[in-house]
Amino acid sequence: MLLKKRQRDDVEIEGSSMADIAFLLLIFFLVVTTIDVDTGIGLVLPPIPDDVEPPPIHERNMLRILVDAQGRVLLDDQPTSIPEVKDRVINFIDNPTNDPNLSESPQDAVVSIMTSRQTPYNVYIDMLDEVVGAYRELRNTASMDRFGIPYNALEDNSIQQEQIQALYPMQISIAEPDEG
Repeated sequence: MLLKKRQRDDVEIEGSSMADIAFLLLIFFLVVTTIDVDTGIGLVLPPIPDDVEPPPIHERNMLRILVDAQGRVLLDDQPTSIPEVKDRVINFIDNPTNDPNLSESPQDAVVSIMTSRQTPYNVYIDMLDEVVGAYRELRNTASMDRFGIPYNALEDNSIQQEQIQALYPMQISIAEPDEG
């Protein structure tokens, strides 16, 4: 007896269920995925004054930092590299040699940072980090000298922390860029 081969039906995969599965997977990944959001620079700005003129600042107590559109850094119109900025700011604020070209005291020193609209963002951030780092180093040194512990180890809002902040107040002026 000869057996005839039966023709098999072609196997088909149901397409409608695949679309449902793909849709469910898409929804699942949208729900469980976190998206990083750039929050910008965390600066605490002072409140807007009630039409009160700012106190006059002597030229001697103002350190002007300009970051131009090409990313060049000028400290009081002198070209400076970013790694040199921290030491120059520390020297300006502290004025250990009583130089008449540097600030009269750390309480009077103001660091003004000005940019142009085309200034590269990373250069601006690096510059701001160097200036803040200079204040951090000055405060840390003063805290070690007075209390024997680093500034960041002091309790928040403690008398010691307030003394160091009064000794080296962080006075940074971020000037508006030119319209050009």
